[in-house]
Amino acid sequence: MQCCKNLAKSFYLLPSLSLSLLIAACTTNTPMTSSQGGKQIPEQKDRSAINQLAKTDFDRLADVEVRENTESLKLLMLKLYKRNPQELKKSTSDPAEKMIDWVFDAEEQHHFLFPEIHNLKETDAIFLAFKPEYKGDRVLAFIVGLHTMLLKAHNDKSEFFLQDNLDPQRIYNVARNVEIAAWKLSNARDENGKLYLLSNEINATERNLSFEREFGKIVGRTDLHAITLAEKSQRLISRVVQNLATALFLPF
Repeated sequence: MQCCKNLAKSFYLLPSLSLSLLIAACTTNTPMTSSQGGKQIPEQKDRSAINQLAKTDFDRLADVEVRENTESLKLLMLKLYKRNPQELKKSTSDPAEKMIDWVFDAEEQHHFLFPEIHNLKETDAIFLAFKPEYKGDRVLAFIVGLHTMLLKAHNDKSEFFLQDNLDPQRIYNVARNVEIAAWKLSNARDENGKLYLLSNEINATERNLSFEREFGKIVGRTDLHAITLAEKSQRLISRVVQNLATALFLPF
C-alpha cells in the first residue's frame, strides 16, 4: 500500500508518468483476495493477451466498470430471489444460481429477450417490475432492465478498444437512473400498501441495508467512469438534481 501511495504522489509530480505504469507497479502476480471470507477478486481474463495492445487505460477502466457492475447485478438478483422466492417460482423450478447464470451468461442464446417479461428491456422492463397488473417474475424484469440499461449506455458492449467512443453524459445519466430504480425498489407498493419486492430490512430486530450498499457501488463506479471520460475528452457533463420520488428516467 505504501508503494501505491508513493507512486500516486509521483504521478502528480511527474505528468509524464503514465497511468499504466502506476497500475503495473501496484499490481501483484497473485490473485487478490477479499478480507471478508477470502473470496478471490476476479481478474481481467485476457490481461496478458495480444488484444490488450489495442486498449488504452481508459478502455481498461470501462472494462472494469462494466464487469464489476455486472457482478453487483448478479449479487442483487440472488439477494432478491432469496427475499422473494415466489418470483423465482414464476420463471423456473431451478435454483436461483442457475437462473442467474442463464440470464447473464447465455446472452448469445436469448439476447436479453425473455418472453416472461414480454421481451422488454431497459426502463420498460424496470417499469414492468412495478406494474400492479403484472403477474410474472418481477425480479427478472427489474434486473434485466437494469443490466440492459447499463449496457446501452456503453453502446451495448462489455469490452472496449481504441476505436470505441463512449459518451460521458450517457453514462452519467444511467447512474442517475440506477438511483431512481433503487428508490422504486425500496418504495413502490401495491394497492394494499405491500412492497412489490422485498429488499432492505429495517426493524426492531434487524437492520439489513446490503441492497442499498450494492446499488451505491454501482452508482459510484459509473459516476467515476463518467467523470474520467469527461476529463479525458474535455467535455462538460450536465449534472441533474432530482427528487427521487418524482424523478423521470433520463435519456441514455
